[in-house]
Amino acid sequence: MSPSRSRNQTELDEHDYGPSRTQQRRDALAVLSLAGQLVELPASRLARLDLPEDVRREIEITRRITAHGARKRQMAFLAKVMRRFGEEDFAAVRAELGENREKQRQDTAAMHRLEAIRDRLVAGDEAALSELIAEHPQVDRQHLRSLLRQARLERDTPNKPPRAYREIFQLLKELAAGDAGVS
Repeated sequence: MSPSRSRNQTELDEHDYGPSRTQQRRDALAVLSLAGQLVELPASRLARLDLPEDVRREIEITRRITAHGARKRQMAFLAKVMRRFGEEDFAAVRAELGENREKQRQDTAAMHRLEAIRDRLVAGDEAALSELIAEHPQVDRQHLRSLLRQARLERDTPNKPPRAYREIFQLLKELAAGDAGVS
């Protein structure tokens, strides 16, 4: 035993007092964050989750509250109700939300790639057009070129709705869905 440590301190170190106060706070904030995600979920997705009835009831009450302060208090109460249950009761819910978040990120990245291709096509990038046609020989080239011309006109004409621009995106989306179905 070092001279700077007292005997009582050494005895205290030998006992396990559970998680630290900082860890308890992190856990409580994680439950509050999960409660916020559950409140923001659409009702159809919430119905598919396996949640205790008390938690479902409090989520519905929280959704009806519009005043900021009252909603914040109700969220804290919802988190308190959720903490009454064990971590294992919400493990499946956390996994479902985590998987969906990753899937949403992947879907968003795929849409951004399609938008970038569309922008290159509308800008007149012949390399992008020939690359698209090479990847998808079944695409109607004449229709695609017509849509590209219309999109360029729409871009250059103020107050004209971007109908062809949107159609190009839909066409690219269908081609990408066809690729995903084939793989």
